Amino acid sequence: MTEQDPGVSAHDNRRQVLYWRLLARLFDPEEQATLESSSLAVVENMDLPAALLDPQASVGAIVQRHPELADEFDGLMVPAPGSAADGGPGDEGRDRAAEVRRAALVSKVLLNVFAPGSGTVTAGQLSRWQSDAGWLERALGCEPGGLRGGRPAGGAVGHGVGPHGSGSRRAAPDLSRLIPALGPELGAIEADLVKRMRLREVLADPRLAAQLTPSMSLIEQLLRDKDNLSGVALANAKALIRRFVDEVAEVLRTQVERTTVGALDRSVPPKRVFRNLDIDRTIWKNLTNWSPEEERLYVDRLHYRHTARRTTPQRLIVVVDQSGSMVDSMVNCTILASIFAGLPKVDVHLIAYDTRALDLTPWVHDPFETLLRTRLGGGNDGMVAMSLTQPKIAEPRNTVVVWISDFYETRVEQLFENMAAIHRSGARFIPVGSVNSAGRGSVNPWFRERFKDLGTPVLSGHIRKLVHELKTFLA
Repeated sequence: MTEQDPGVSAHDNRRQVLYWRLLARLFDPEEQATLESSSLAVVENMDLPAALLDPQASVGAIVQRHPELADEFDGLMVPAPGSAADGGPGDEGRDRAAEVRRAALVSKVLLNVFAPGSGTVTAGQLSRWQSDAGWLERALGCEPGGLRGGRPAGGAVGHGVGPHGSGSRRAAPDLSRLIPALGPELGAIEADLVKRMRLREVLADPRLAAQLTPSMSLIEQLLRDKDNLSGVALANAKALIRRFVDEVAEVLRTQVERTTVGALDRSVPPKRVFRNLDIDRTIWKNLTNWSPEEERLYVDRLHYRHTARRTTPQRLIVVVDQSGSMVDSMVNCTILASIFAGLPKVDVHLIAYDTRALDLTPWVHDPFETLLRTRLGGGNDGMVAMSLTQPKIAEPRNTVVVWISDFYETRVEQLFENMAAIHRSGARFIPVGSVNSAGRGSVNPWFRERFKDLGTPVLSGHIRKLVHELKTFLA
């Protein structure tokens, strides 16, 4: 047996004190006097600044006063090669004093990010939290902003490279699983801070506004408050909405364009242009003209691909419930309608409603302008939207009506009878519970059962299913 280092138990006790304080502060914002005083003694013993225990001090502010700590925070939570966490030799050769120091720094980062407090949030508090979240990402081997976007930094995580490519640290496999799980959690915390913040104050400051991460929660807040904004604040709000719209549109456009609309019409001769030239078929059809002596293929006839598609003008009517519970659907469907409106032979109409209906068709090609005209909130009265929908159904066989709502309505039976009449007329009626990226959303059970009996079951909320249904109808 080897004699135990008398300092081992002391270092272990110090590390446990710091982690017990971390757990206590995460679950209860009230200070535990004994843990606080013990932790202060540990921090001072390690020649670390007492500000590490100050909840109001950001990591960035501490690093600014103590720049030598910057390198310690980088890759802080990525196990070093040969450590016990990395599958190394275990207790032998462990630097227990360094582990205590690391515990103090880890505790600071985690508390600042995951214990953001309650009550109204100021612009400065949001800015500090975003900065601290960036330091957490750096501690995990990511670039600032990478974890919230789900992107590890340049192969830093899980590729044996530290945050600066030095190779001094190597990410354990569990980190690669941790990052996708932490990203949404950070997004949820930031969304909650945005809800509690003085949003107008942030929007009036271009520097702070530029740091906001566009998210559905933020867009909802902006759409609700847009009528109270002006000048710089309104311009920054519009810029954030447009950024979010463009990001979502890029994803949806890819899904829509994976399948072209309409079958090939072979009755229309192909255009004899180079881009339509079918090289493989041309060679195959002219193989009899091959000259072995000259090793040359003589082509006496060129073959071209048919590109014209047999399409009947189709009318797509999208009706969206814009009440408070359907914000995700309003944003996603507005963007989706604009993408389908850009396809040939598709006539798209967009109607939004709560207790009033609004025909947004004139702006359907520009989802940004459409969203600026919405009025989120209010109750549900689908009959006001039905009065705008029915006159648009001129040729039922060539019409699809997509109705997105949770179907908690005021005039339940009257609305369902009108929907059933649209279905019986020969038009395609597609009820959708919600349209969001997660596929979650509640639907009035009364409507769900009757749509199933009608033969038009409610689609689950994932937007990919709606895209598939629409492409099938328009093909």
